[in-house]
Amino acid sequence: MPGSSESRYIKLDVTSGKHLNSWRMPAGIFVSINFDSWRRWESSIGVLSSEKSVVWGDTVTLSSDASPVLSVEIRASYEADRMLGSGEVIGGLRVSWDELLNHRDEPFDLSFPPVCGVHPSLTLKAAVVQACGDQDGALPDSLIDCDMTLHTDAGHAQSAEYVASETVSHLNAAVEHFQLVLDQCPASHPDHAAALTNLAYARLEGYIRNHLQDIDTTISSFRHALALRPQHHPDRPLSLYNLTEALTWRHKKKSTAADIREAAQLYHELLPLCPGGTYLRSIAAGAGADYVIVGCNNLPTEVSDEGICLRRVVLELCHVGHPRRRRALDELSRALISHFAQSGNIDDLDEGIQFCREVVSLCPEGHPFRDSYLNNLAHSLGICRFNHQGNPNDLDEAISLHEEALRLRPVGHESRDFSLDNLGSVLVIRFYARSARDDITRAISLYREALTLCPPGHSYRDTTLNNLALALQTRHAKYDVSEDLNEAIDLYRESLRLKGLDNPERHNEDVEEAIDLCQQSLEALPSLHPDRYFSYMGLKNAYLSRYRVQLDPADLSLAVENFRLASRHPTQGFPRRIIQAYYWTVGAEQHGHISALEAYAAFFELLDAHLATRSSATSRREAAAAFHYARTLPVDAASCAIRCDNLRQAVELVEQGRGQQWSLASRLKTPVEDLESANPTLAHNYMELSKRVSNAVQSSATITDRAAAERAATEYRKHTRQWEAAVAEIRNLKDFSRFLLPPAYEDLQAAARHGPVIIFIASIYSCSAIIVPMSGDPHHVPLSSIALAELNNLKECFTGAIRNASRMNPTQPRNDLIVLLRIVWNEIMLPVINVLENVLKLKRRSRIWLCPTAAFTSIPLHAANPFLTKADRSKEPCLEDLYVCSYTPTLSALVRSRQLMKKRVTPSFVTIGQGQPGAGKGKALLAVDSELELVHKLVPATAKRTTISGDAATRAGALKALEDNTWVHLACHGKQDPAQPYHSHFVMRDEHVTLLDIMEKDIPRAEFAFLSACHTAVGDKETPDEVIHLAAGLQFSGFKSVVGTLWEVDDSVAKHVVEAFYKYMFHPKEEGVMDCTKAAWALNCATHSVKTKVPLEQRMVFVHIGV
Repeated sequence: MPGSSESRYIKLDVTSGKHLNSWRMPAGIFVSINFDSWRRWESSIGVLSSEKSVVWGDTVTLSSDASPVLSVEIRASYEADRMLGSGEVIGGLRVSWDELLNHRDEPFDLSFPPVCGVHPSLTLKAAVVQACGDQDGALPDSLIDCDMTLHTDAGHAQSAEYVASETVSHLNAAVEHFQLVLDQCPASHPDHAAALTNLAYARLEGYIRNHLQDIDTTISSFRHALALRPQHHPDRPLSLYNLTEALTWRHKKKSTAADIREAAQLYHELLPLCPGGTYLRSIAAGAGADYVIVGCNNLPTEVSDEGICLRRVVLELCHVGHPRRRRALDELSRALISHFAQSGNIDDLDEGIQFCREVVSLCPEGHPFRDSYLNNLAHSLGICRFNHQGNPNDLDEAISLHEEALRLRPVGHESRDFSLDNLGSVLVIRFYARSARDDITRAISLYREALTLCPPGHSYRDTTLNNLALALQTRHAKYDVSEDLNEAIDLYRESLRLKGLDNPERHNEDVEEAIDLCQQSLEALPSLHPDRYFSYMGLKNAYLSRYRVQLDPADLSLAVENFRLASRHPTQGFPRRIIQAYYWTVGAEQHGHISALEAYAAFFELLDAHLATRSSATSRREAAAAFHYARTLPVDAASCAIRCDNLRQAVELVEQGRGQQWSLASRLKTPVEDLESANPTLAHNYMELSKRVSNAVQSSATITDRAAAERAATEYRKHTRQWEAAVAEIRNLKDFSRFLLPPAYEDLQAAARHGPVIIFIASIYSCSAIIVPMSGDPHHVPLSSIALAELNNLKECFTGAIRNASRMNPTQPRNDLIVLLRIVWNEIMLPVINVLENVLKLKRRSRIWLCPTAAFTSIPLHAANPFLTKADRSKEPCLEDLYVCSYTPTLSALVRSRQLMKKRVTPSFVTIGQGQPGAGKGKALLAVDSELELVHKLVPATAKRTTISGDAATRAGALKALEDNTWVHLACHGKQDPAQPYHSHFVMRDEHVTLLDIMEKDIPRAEFAFLSACHTAVGDKETPDEVIHLAAGLQFSGFKSVVGTLWEVDDSVAKHVVEAFYKYMFHPKEEGVMDCTKAAWALNCATHSVKTKVPLEQRMVFVHIGV
């Protein structure tokens, strides 16, 4: 070094570099310092950042004896693992020692000649240090290069020259050098993948600039290299990137869809391997992925699993906030909804709807495509999912969305006619479901406007004419507006004329053609395609049409077979299949076909499965209410079985069709003691899954957000499927083949273990009673002197007579009630009693259970009385003189209560009373406190006794008392909600205790409840066969024996019945015996003993339910 004869040592810090450009994507950047002709130092390989900078932080100590000038190079490495060659020089500079030391131990930038118009630079720091013994050892690399290295470096240099100048000779030279290297690296050589990649990338550059045409060989080489770099190989990300580049360029030039699909899959793997902030990440996630996303979004919608998988990949490439996310969501939602249309998989539809919602959220007010996306979401809700599941919330939301879309398409908008038609269609659908006149009137108005936008010659005029005609016909059918029918006929004629189908002589040819077309459709469709359902429907209609003309029994059989196939087609939604099963029952009854019982059973099975898809009791009732026209099917099915002389099946069908709400809810509470003995593991798994389903039910009940509710519904469905799989596994066990299936007659007969059960059937076809005895076959009792219309009239008469009696003086005779109870005795109960006495030889004062259906549920059967005096002036015995009567909502409910009787515990008794409910919650009940005190005194001292009243009688307090005690007496206001029976409630100081609250409790140790409140054992007038009332709710939650009321209770006289009841119930009190099975007998004795104190209607009001 000038001016110095001594050796000095310099510590050089290589801190970082910036503006580092390479002709191709590097694996990393390093710094190389050459000291002389045989020694070189290299930094570590640093990852290039998205700003094209690198941070090294490396240090080297150099001796000034080496050479007065150093050669400093910035090089790009194309391998992160084992480097082939010395890398590409992307910056070179010769610098003297003095230049390095001029900066006085401060960091400085060393600028290099420009590359692509930009000066690369290094940030360095140099300082003189003391000599140390191992400095020469810090210079590790020899400059002895092998032939492969020389050719690789030459290839990189020629490639860089080619990219800069596009001179083909440089490309040819680069390819030649790289080919020579590859020839020296056989397949087993560790550098084979690197050599393949270098040659392929040079060829790719030539293909991009149209100097080479063979892209297929290039892609093949990249694939081979990728295969040699498996998962976790440090060079796999770069190999993935290189292959995507080649595929993308071939797609740009040849538009090969397979290339863009594969590139998307490769990007899906690549991006997670690219750390944030790196150059590879910025390019791959930027322009590279963007091109692939656009390319995939422009592909036709594919509904295959592979097509949907690709759409998912594209969506994952479009992170939240990505400008192309909206389009990716839309494409995926379309694919999923189209896949649903072909498979019937509701999960596809639900997921598609979730993505539709996100698309709409990404199109705020003012977005040019908001109207289209609103329409898509509305269609998927109001047409696709409502038709498949029948959830009215979907229909309401669809209408709201279509309304917004229509507002965004004002008069003059090119798509206004579509929005008018769409909104009209969902309004007609809602009219079918709810019969709201405003809906059909508005739909007709919308269709009329749409028709004005489709003048003669318009391609959609025939469809709009048909829609308007159908709406007018629908209104005529409901409201008998003759003008509507006339106009509908004219519109249908014009629509048919436009379609070329207006020849009236073609009926027979049309039927034959319809059959042929439907059969062709079935041949073309896969066996599980949802649209096969429509072909079955078409065949059914055609065969029925031909049967009505030709009366050929073969046509009726073919129609029935297609009813069967349509109702059982597994990929069609339950609502449509249920409707077909219903029409099957109607057709079979009308034409006297032997399949009627099969049709009824199919309807109940489908409805049961449909209701099981709903996560809450309220939504299950709403789902059942949609089939209001089929309310009579349980009793009609029983009547059909009676006419077929199959009484056992009559019992099974009426049980299967009634009380489905309780049946579904009780599945999760089914005792599993026998299963635990047979297979403890399966029993434990079943109980755990039952808890999950139950928890999902309770959590979903509190969700109000629609999107969150949909996610909860999906979660509920997932748990339900796991639960169903567990049930199927249990049914494979010996002796468990009917686990949770509708019970057979032998199972139901257990309800009659302690006395016969009488089922009262009120059907339009016949009124009957079926007596299920303690053993043997059931007995049929025709009630031929009373018809359904007379029963309905009798029901209304009872309502009026009880209302009038409540206004009368207690001492006045209840003549109207007496007349009605005589009718009940003569027309209904006397034929039953004759069989009980003369056929079954049932002893007097035996227990019997009444199980009324339909209109019978509103008639006080237990109070049947001849009101006759014998010659010796004694009274003719009434029903309750002859037998001790109880009610049961269903036979299964009674069986379940008997099963739970095994779990007896030490009794505890709580009296709950609320006589001062607060403003707006009913009048004060002045006798409540005295009633509680009276009951408290009558309960045996052996029982733990508690009283909750006044301010303590809150909702929470009452519910906790129900859970903590085995015996309960409840005195308060009770209210049956006719519109929403699950909202029926007991009135407490703060909030109501609702039927839903009670149902959510599981109290298997509970035994007895006395409900001294109004309307606790009267069901829903609209669906009487569901028996949804407070007393049934308590029985469901675990109480085996319940005393409830049929109508309003007068608390001033009810205390007489209460006092007498408990005196009989606990007689003799000294023994302290508390047996809930005595309740029916005690109530029977109590109502007899208070005849002189309590008027007739207030004695009749109390009924016993349960064991």
